[in-house]
Amino acid sequence: MNKPPRILVLGTGGTIAGAAGSATDAAYRPGGLALEVLVGHLAALGLVAEIVPQEVARIGSQDIGFAEWQALHAACAGALGDPAIDGVIITHGTDTAEETGFLLDLTLPTTKPVVLVGAMRPADAVGADGMRNFANAVKVASEPAAAGRGVMLVMGDAVLAARDARKAATSAIDAFRSFPRGPLARVTPAGIDWFGPPHRPKQQARYPFPQALPRVAILTAGAGMDEKPVEALLGIGCRGVVLAGMGQGNAPASVIAALSEAARSGIPVVRSTRVDEGLVDRNVEVDDDGQGLVAARALGPARARVLLMVLIANGICDAAAVQAAFDGA
Repeated sequence: MNKPPRILVLGTGGTIAGAAGSATDAAYRPGGLALEVLVGHLAALGLVAEIVPQEVARIGSQDIGFAEWQALHAACAGALGDPAIDGVIITHGTDTAEETGFLLDLTLPTTKPVVLVGAMRPADAVGADGMRNFANAVKVASEPAAAGRGVMLVMGDAVLAARDARKAATSAIDAFRSFPRGPLARVTPAGIDWFGPPHRPKQQARYPFPQALPRVAILTAGAGMDEKPVEALLGIGCRGVVLAGMGQGNAPASVIAALSEAARSGIPVVRSTRVDEGLVDRNVEVDDDGQGLVAARALGPARARVLLMVLIANGICDAAAVQAAFDGA
């Protein structure tokens, strides 16, 4: 008889572990429930999997930082090298799930499934979505066919690649979108329909996990702003800047000029967009070649910041090399 898959579950808190104390109250405390409580609820569903819980944190994901990322990466790396573990699930708040997922996607191999899962409603709310999402994540992490697809995010019966996933709604159950590629699969606790073969079979990590992350800021462009915010960011020691620009990553001329000056001084500057969806191409309205700037392509500001931090931490600061990394993200 085949053994059930053995899944390591790393808990960080978030809404999936949130407690409101009322089924209809809007306010709640993220991470209010211990991971063991969630796993106990999951066990009651009768899923065919052995769950190994490990609590990393019990916080809202707005407070996730380098210490938690370091702990998650170490635990994931250990599990990927452990023949007794078949897959990894990370329970995570939705606010920064795209950052955590993308950081791990950049720094882990693709030999086993690694799945982030969250919820938009706390565990004791009427219509809570956490247990269904959790059960779906167990289904994905248990599937050998899930390996080779990079880190994934499971929400709302969809399996999204961490390289593409972003939170696009503040409170809707289907809050996550995938761009430029669509979902990898649809999933229910009963089954998975994959939409294509694994796109990264048995790949090594693209970058080493950093020993520390440099300070990289996101600057949001707005009508009528001047160059002073750029000067302020450089004044606090930012080693990189991501512009959340208008349209295709644009900003007022004085802002672009200040960012160009920063780039000439050795500070990598990436033009992303505050628009919800779309590509930022090189040399469209902004002369990237002449200004020494980088176009974020498909990455929104949050994931662009993560990639830029990883690149700088690994000594990749030249604009051409940074652009090549964004082109291949």
